Formats: sequence, C-alpha cells, structure tokens
Amino acid sequence: MMKKPKKLIYACQSCGYQTPKWLGRCPDCGQWNTFVEEAQDTPTRTNVHATMGQPQPINAISLDPEIRVKTGILEFDRTLGGGLVPGSLVLIGGDPGIGKSTLVLQVAGKLSQGGLKALYLSGEESPQQIKIRSERLSLHSDNLYILSGTCIEELFNKFEALNPNLLVVDSIQTVYTNALPSAPGSVGQVREVTTRLLNWTKMSNVPTFLIGHVTKEGAIAGPKVLEHLVDTVLYIEGEGNHAFRILRSVKNRYGSTNEIGVFEMKDAGLEEVSNPSRLFLEERPENTSGSVVIPCLEGTRPVLVEIQALVGPSPFGMPRRTAIGVDHNRISLLVAVLGKRMGIEMGDQDIFVNVAGGLRVNEPGADLGIISAMVSSFLDKPVDRNMVLFGEVGLAGEIRGVSQPELRIKEAQKLGFTRCVLSGSNVESCKKFKGMELVGMDSIRGLVDVLF
Repeated sequence: MMKKPKKLIYACQSCGYQTPKWLGRCPDCGQWNTFVEEAQDTPTRTNVHATMGQPQPINAISLDPEIRVKTGILEFDRTLGGGLVPGSLVLIGGDPGIGKSTLVLQVAGKLSQGGLKALYLSGEESPQQIKIRSERLSLHSDNLYILSGTCIEELFNKFEALNPNLLVVDSIQTVYTNALPSAPGSVGQVREVTTRLLNWTKMSNVPTFLIGHVTKEGAIAGPKVLEHLVDTVLYIEGEGNHAFRILRSVKNRYGSTNEIGVFEMKDAGLEEVSNPSRLFLEERPENTSGSVVIPCLEGTRPVLVEIQALVGPSPFGMPRRTAIGVDHNRISLLVAVLGKRMGIEMGDQDIFVNVAGGLRVNEPGADLGIISAMVSSFLDKPVDRNMVLFGEVGLAGEIRGVSQPELRIKEAQKLGFTRCVLSGSNVESCKKFKGMELVGMDSIRGLVDVLF
C-alpha cells in the first residue's frame, strides 16, 4: 500500500500565519517574503494521554506557599519578581552579542555552585567554546553540565539519565523534533519544540531557560505564540557602544511586569549595578545648557536619568528631529505645545534629544524634563544642578500628575538633590519630605521663571 503524501502548506516565519499557496506579503503581520514551504503531518488521536484532573470548586483549591530559588544575582532576581519559580519556563531575548548566553551561563553557574545540578544545552557552540567563556567568567562547578546538540528527543533521553534541577536551551531556534520534517527554526519546529518543553517543565517541576534570537524589528524570532506559551519573557536591551545592559521583564506570571535589572558589561561578564541612578549621573557635565535630571519609574524602581537636548538653527530647509531613548513623535508634540502655549517657536530649529547612559524612557512623566532641556538649550541657559523635574504635559500646556511621586522624590533626595518641580496635584502627597523644596506647577507658562 502506497503511503499517503504529506500535505504542503506555506507558513509565515514572522507570525505563523498558514496558507495553502505562496504569498508575497503576509495578510496577518504585513511582512514581505516570509512564507516558507513546510510539510504538514496529518494529526493523529491514537496516543492521547489523560492529563486533565477533575473539576473542583475554586474555594476548595489550596494555595501552597510560593517557593522561589535565589540565583545569587540580585538584579536578575528582581526582574523575575523575587527569584526563580520551580517549573517555570523563562524566555530571554536580545540582539546578537548583547550578552544573553553570558547572563544565562552566569545564572546557571551561580545555581550550580549553590548545590543545584544544571544542564546547559547549546545548539550553536561546542563544549570547548562554552568552557572558554566559563573561564573568562571564573565559573568552576562540578554540578554544571554542558551538552551540545539540537534534537529534542535526544535531550529528553539525556535529561532522564542526568536528572538535573535546571535546564538551559541555547537557542530555541536551533532545536528540532523528528516528528516534523521542516527545518530547524521554522514556525512549526519552534512551536512544537516549545510546547514539548513547556509540558515537560510543568510535569518535572524543573525551571527552564530558553534563549531566543531577535529579528530586525526587535521581536523574538518565530511565531508570536512563543511568547504566549512561556511564563516569563525577558529582553536584554543596550547599545553596542554602551557598557550598560537593561534586563526588562515584559511578561511575568509570577511577578510584576516592566521590572528592570541593570548590568554593566565587563571583561568578567555582566556585573550587576545596585545603584543605577548614581551610575547614570556620575559623568553629568556642570553649568551646561540642555541638561536636566528626571526621576523615572521602571517597574517598582525609581531611576534618575539625565535628559540632554541640543537645539540650534537648521542649515537646511527641513529641520531635523532626532531622539535617542525617547519617542521622537513625543518630541514633535512637545515642540508644538511650546510654540502654542509658551510662545517659544522651535519649528525652524534642529532638535536632538538623548537619554544619557543608553536607557530608554517610555513613561509620560518625562515630558516636563524633555521640555525643560529643550528650553534650556534654546535659550542657552543652564538649569540648576540640584533640580529634578517630572510631570506629564498635555496639549493645553497643563502639567498632570504621575504615579508614585514619593518614590521619585525619595530617590532624588538620596542623591543630594534639593529642589523638585512637579505637578501641583502631586505636591500635597509629598510635603513630608524635609530638605527638599517642592515647586508645584499647573501649567508650563511660568516654567522659564522657575528654571532660570
């Protein structure tokens, strides 16, 4: 009897959309030339295992105390929400060379030195290459095992023989399963391998780290379902010419999202930064226009960063708007508010805004600091060095309050700042701070008098 031929489909390598014929542009995500031919197996229902329990009332479900494993790296534990949860599946993404493998190897080394048995599966490097990196990181442990391979079935066999307490897969795009004929890294392979690892992680209660490549758009390569399957998604951010790395949590089922950890890349690996505010401000210039300090909130942590602006006449017909670390659309909006509400016209000026240190600030509480930096550079007048500013600016020129003003002021006071400009609605809840002059403002119309 002849074997029935397998069905051929075309799958988008960006979002996972499937179609029976090739398309130039994906109708789901809009990307061009992302469809790859794959063989689809007919699903069988013969080997179905009963994994569901019995329905029970929610009031009858008992809550076991949450047990977290400390990795020994405080910034990493903070990003995870207090530590590593047994049975959790953690996905770590970032640009090539940003430090994903280095950070995870450091975590595995710390846990193995604490007595846990860790297995590091590498599909891209040989054991000798990982050994060279471990020597640079000064990692020496008899409980850290290195395995080179890409087949998920072989990994499970090795795991059953070793029985470790931690698993690292570097990277998920290189691992494949024999159940699918498609190439490693394809949508079907990534989805199937991640699903198997998820089921295995929950059944064995062993925490697993997955390292994922990032596309040019900054998203983790593979289908978006990859992020939906895992428990925690961490991104490592940073510029190649900066030594700082920001580990940001964008999804966490066991803790708060948008939490960050700050690291500094050195010869011995990624070193945690316990006081990032002091590090971001230690090279701040004195008596220079266009430089202000804002206390922004990253998750539950207040961080003081320096906003720099450079405003000057444009030699071309079209003025330039360049922003690094902030949204460039927000810059255009604030320039329009300045011209309409304060009478300071910058429409014909080149404007460059930068967040010193490589940190990216997304919250609207930075509006007042950005406006102050642009006005300071435009008038060529320096802002008081001991002043911080925060507040959201609306289209009417009003200054709106932001969340957690007490944490921001406390962090600024800790670093020696004595004056704070903020929204009038936030002043009442912050009067308890002694030694800090609070200047409440409801509109930006009198901002020049306050700054200079």
